Amino acid sequence: MQLNFNVKQSLGLAAIVAALLIIIFPFDGYPLHFSHSAALVLITLASWSTGLLPPFLSGLIFFTLAAIFGLLPANILFSGFSSTAVWLIISGFIIGAAISTSGLGKKMASIIAPQLTGSYPRIITGLVISSVLLSFIMPSSVGRAVVMIPIGMALADHVGFKKGSNGRLGIATSLAIACNMPGFAILPANIPNMILAGAGDNLFNMQFGYMEYLILHFPVLGLLKTFLIIFLVIKIFPAEIKLTETGTEEEVPDSNGDKTQQRKVASLLGLTLVFWMTDSIHGINPAWVGLATAVVLLAPKWGVVAPKNFNASVDFATVVFVAAALGLGTLVNESGLGTALGQTFIQLLPKESGGSFINFMSLSIMTTITGLFTTVPGVPTVLTPMAADLAEARGFTLRSVLMIQVLGFSTIIFPYQIAPLIVAMQLSGEPLSRLLKITLPLSLLTIVILFPLDYLWWSLIGWPN
Repeated sequence: MQLNFNVKQSLGLAAIVAALLIIIFPFDGYPLHFSHSAALVLITLASWSTGLLPPFLSGLIFFTLAAIFGLLPANILFSGFSSTAVWLIISGFIIGAAISTSGLGKKMASIIAPQLTGSYPRIITGLVISSVLLSFIMPSSVGRAVVMIPIGMALADHVGFKKGSNGRLGIATSLAIACNMPGFAILPANIPNMILAGAGDNLFNMQFGYMEYLILHFPVLGLLKTFLIIFLVIKIFPAEIKLTETGTEEEVPDSNGDKTQQRKVASLLGLTLVFWMTDSIHGINPAWVGLATAVVLLAPKWGVVAPKNFNASVDFATVVFVAAALGLGTLVNESGLGTALGQTFIQLLPKESGGSFINFMSLSIMTTITGLFTTVPGVPTVLTPMAADLAEARGFTLRSVLMIQVLGFSTIIFPYQIAPLIVAMQLSGEPLSRLLKITLPLSLLTIVILFPLDYLWWSLIGWPN
């Protein structure tokens, strides 16, 4: 699944040539700004999807060119750095560092190890299901990764999985995906869900209930996709737990930090979880809850993470990458690229009328492809304003067209499309590129198997029409 260097070079060169052609021969009927934006988006996406350059460097190039050519005002271009997503990521790194350095991750791993370490499939299944269950009570996929990844990595140490091994990669990739993708089927669990709900309310005065959303999406996009994730990870990263002469897994010391620090981190993490779970009551954004926890953990004398270790705890390359991805989504929207893309897709959709299977699949795939250009959080922003036109043209209800978006933006082909996957892999210490070995076949199987099953499920409960 991993592209070799020659293929990367070829794809990168092709993207540069295509971008130059767009600049030399701009699109008819559009301002020059539109063509310049399209060229920059093309180069950036090509770099991110092939891994030709480090993601943060591609992000810096994006910022530089967009600023030099005035494609966006600076306050909008760099607005990603002030977004709640970036600050949740920064606080997540601090909380993750505290869980690891205090030894709490290893302590929790040693507690759950007897229940999970009977076999490698049992470890993967247990961790994935735990992550999905956490989605019901924690409204942040980054937050879920911050809690689960250190435990998973400590469990990998506990059973003797070395860095870069299949077993460790299996744990890292399964947790990264399980902390994010099944959460798209639970309304408050992921940010794009809430963007869709907010846009539907603002534009069409249409609200979605928690149970309505759950019944519609969780059986297929939540439950079946969870088992698909488990199956793919076990097949693509096969591993076995090596037993010692006594018949038990290799023991790894559980003493990275004293018990006082572990109790301190556990108490703070518990309090943070309570605030994350009750955000609908107190109204404090999960990012600010996480930031408050990070401040306490960094506090001199009382904290767990020494202030001098702040730079080592936070991966600023990831922060730049995520801010650039958010900036790219903004450029797609502000330049008119998103609208043009949506209108192009509408023209390419089959001409069949009525809420047919063909229309259902074409709308779902259109939404999936849109996420490649706008990143996942940008999908509902770009497509929701077109929902009424799509509903009228395709014979679906407006409510159904809005909900079809969930199928598309929950199908993630490349990790750059959504920040939590990037953060999770960074927390695990394993290469982000390894995640492609799961996301590519998972997206293909989702389109070929889960989309049709979703249509059958919706038909059963009377939703497409």
